[in-house]
Amino acid sequence: MEELNKTYSPREIESKWYKIWEDSKYFAGKMEEGKESYSIVIPPPNVTGILHMGHILDNSIQDTLIRYKRMCGYNTLWVPGCDHAGIATQNKVERMLAEQNLTKEDLGREKFLEETWKWKEKYGGIITSQLRKIGASLDWDRERFTMDEGLSKAVRKIFVDLYNDGLIYQGEYMVNWCPRCGTALADDEVEHAEQDGHLWHLKYPVKDSDEYIIIATSRPETMLADVAVAVHPEDVRYKHLVGKKLILPIVGREIPVIADEYVDIEFGTGALKITPAHDPNDFNLGKKYDLPIINMLTADAKISDEFPEYAGMDRFEARKAIVEKLKENGTLIKIENLHHNVGHCYRCDTVIEPRVSKQWFVKMEPLAKKALEVVRNEEIKIIPKKMEKIYFNWLENIRDWCISRQLWWGHRIPAWYGPDNHMFVAMSEEEAFEQAKKHYGKDVALTQEEDVLDTWFSSALWPFSTMGWPEKTKELETFYPTSTLVTGADIIFFWVARMIMFGLYEMKEIPFKNVFFHGIVRDDLGRKMSKSLGNSPDPINLIEEFGADAIRFSMLYNTSQGQDVYFSEKLLEMGRNFANKIWNMARFVIMNLDGFDITKVNKADLKFELVDEWIFSRMNETAKSMHENLDKFQLDDAAKAIYEFLRGDFCDWYVELAKVRLYNNEASEQQSKTTAQYVLWTVLDQGLKMLHPFMPFITEEIWQKIKVSGNTIMLEKFPATDSSMIKPEVVKSFEYIKEVISSLRNIKAEMGISPAKEVKVVIKTSDENELKTLKDNYIFITKLAKIEDMKYGKDVEKPDQSGFRVAGNSEVYMILTGLLNLDVEIKKITDQIEKVQKDLDKVNAKLANEKFVSKAPEHILEREKRIQKEYQDKLDKLTENLKNLQ
Repeated sequence: MEELNKTYSPREIESKWYKIWEDSKYFAGKMEEGKESYSIVIPPPNVTGILHMGHILDNSIQDTLIRYKRMCGYNTLWVPGCDHAGIATQNKVERMLAEQNLTKEDLGREKFLEETWKWKEKYGGIITSQLRKIGASLDWDRERFTMDEGLSKAVRKIFVDLYNDGLIYQGEYMVNWCPRCGTALADDEVEHAEQDGHLWHLKYPVKDSDEYIIIATSRPETMLADVAVAVHPEDVRYKHLVGKKLILPIVGREIPVIADEYVDIEFGTGALKITPAHDPNDFNLGKKYDLPIINMLTADAKISDEFPEYAGMDRFEARKAIVEKLKENGTLIKIENLHHNVGHCYRCDTVIEPRVSKQWFVKMEPLAKKALEVVRNEEIKIIPKKMEKIYFNWLENIRDWCISRQLWWGHRIPAWYGPDNHMFVAMSEEEAFEQAKKHYGKDVALTQEEDVLDTWFSSALWPFSTMGWPEKTKELETFYPTSTLVTGADIIFFWVARMIMFGLYEMKEIPFKNVFFHGIVRDDLGRKMSKSLGNSPDPINLIEEFGADAIRFSMLYNTSQGQDVYFSEKLLEMGRNFANKIWNMARFVIMNLDGFDITKVNKADLKFELVDEWIFSRMNETAKSMHENLDKFQLDDAAKAIYEFLRGDFCDWYVELAKVRLYNNEASEQQSKTTAQYVLWTVLDQGLKMLHPFMPFITEEIWQKIKVSGNTIMLEKFPATDSSMIKPEVVKSFEYIKEVISSLRNIKAEMGISPAKEVKVVIKTSDENELKTLKDNYIFITKLAKIEDMKYGKDVEKPDQSGFRVAGNSEVYMILTGLLNLDVEIKKITDQIEKVQKDLDKVNAKLANEKFVSKAPEHILEREKRIQKEYQDKLDKLTENLKNLQ
């Protein structure tokens, strides 16, 4: 049997195995008859994206699930792909052109798109190569891109269907406008952030009167476009002014005072300036009272030419100039500090400007009704369940979705206009020409809509467009609905809800059965990771340092369902240490299987002892736990189960106990040695298979050294649970052995005795099972606990000068005579007792103080009580040790 290298080198192993797996097509989605199917579509990363810790977590979860189901015998498919990322990609290419002193307008639309496709081919998809580094077992032959030919056809098809069903419409409405990106954004693409600002109080004089109304505004520059001032009809301060005219400061325009119940009497001055072109609520009031719409900003948020004094100024520059003017003419009364929420573009962080423009919208309410129903009746299960409330709240209060974007890169809206602006929505230009010919009775020239669709529109089709829809494909038949969607909670509205709505609309079926939301990866201070904070490590550098297996396992082990992950590089040390432990253990086992052939072993010739039955029982308990936890998406509990089994039960106990039999070369003990080898091989084989979904590389490398047949561990069967092998009574007996050995080790540690020092031990117990266990496992206990002589029985006498512990129903004594300088040890323990007593007295006094107890928060009280118990336990132990020494 070929040995493992002395040192574990993840870099060498990981690069080697991924190439073999991919070249061998082991990740390919199978569609074998008679098998259950399990499929996942990857949340498509932006084509501009690079790997970050959120991707590591998200894709490690998906890969663990897909590898587990693959080993359980399912037809599995994990679909890879990228999103064209309309705004982000166009921004990248525009920046590239700017370095050449060019704009997209210099190139024209067609040439610009050519350059964008070139950029995509050259730089796009870096993240897909990086996903290979973490071992993601994606079916790369089925990789999709949201603007590839098949997906583009799917986008046009659903657009036409929605339009023909009256669910897509066009109109002039208030939208969120990003001046930097030059496009409209949907409500959920606006990120709100708390920031400091000001509230300016301004006098709006009443025409032909000495009276005025005070208006408070956080955006004084928008007063250029004011068309009215609104007050509440019951507000006695302003009742007599309703219907009168005000003179708009600076501009001089006359504007009416209107009354509407929308105005809150208690808020501010109780009077609102109405600017329909620049505020969504004002827009609605403007429509209600048929007020004019005056747009004072250009698309890039500069003051328009209608206001020559400020024309061409940036909105914030104009704000300063206007405030100065208001000061000069006495209109500005006071300025207050204001802490408020301000909307920013989710792509470039520019402050959003509300803007009236002609856009395309999807009617969401009819689609949302069905999407609510399938979650309520649990056709789709949301995990963790608490996320349902957020999902329901959004869908119950949903607004129509603005799907048009003023970009060039993206799916161009399939609408064409005739000479009289009559619109034709069609799957292709040829089809639009046919519609136009029927409409006009002759051939006419058509102009296609300039806008493209929101990137999330094409992403909403991802579960079925990636499988070939609108064609009827074998993939759709086999793998749709998909089984599980794994994603972050931050895109529940952007993506998850819309996929459900579009899947139900077009496929008449749910797009997935389960949605597993994982938490956000934060730094150890709880901050969301970002480039600006400099707290986001480069995962590729971490893979180089720690290995992909170590990172995957650490992240999954520490990710509780629905909780955020607090990441630090120290977290990864656990995974690396575990990988090294597995490697060294496997190396030891393989070295001690020399001359052993698993295929020639007759189990009837083996003699299983308590320790063998115990490790088999624990192995089957672990397999049972892993199946249950992975099926419930409790990946952290599954990771903990295999960690505790391999690192604790197998490495720390069974392998150490096996050495007693492996190193005994007497002919009479050959049966015991062969039995130990059989158990070592079997548990290593089964343990590697259970660990494989979490740590694919190291498990493959080790398994290849011990395999009997097969090409790859990933296509082996995941260990099933043999309930007949789970023996609680055996586990109880072995736990007693562990407790005895641990007790003796602890006494040595506390007394400062070398762990290698052999000692004399007395164990007193009247428990028949414990006595039998001690007798049957005498050699194991004495070897592992380094015992020179062990007496046990019901009537053995307690020795003088001994360390004492209780294990099960046994009194365990370690004879200390001759091992210690008693005077020195007694002095040392007495000093410790005095110190601990002082610390305990302080805590007792604090908890006896009624004033403290009545005022302290609950968590402080709990902390103090916990400290009190720790000191008391320590004092009791020290007192017992002193008693035994004396």
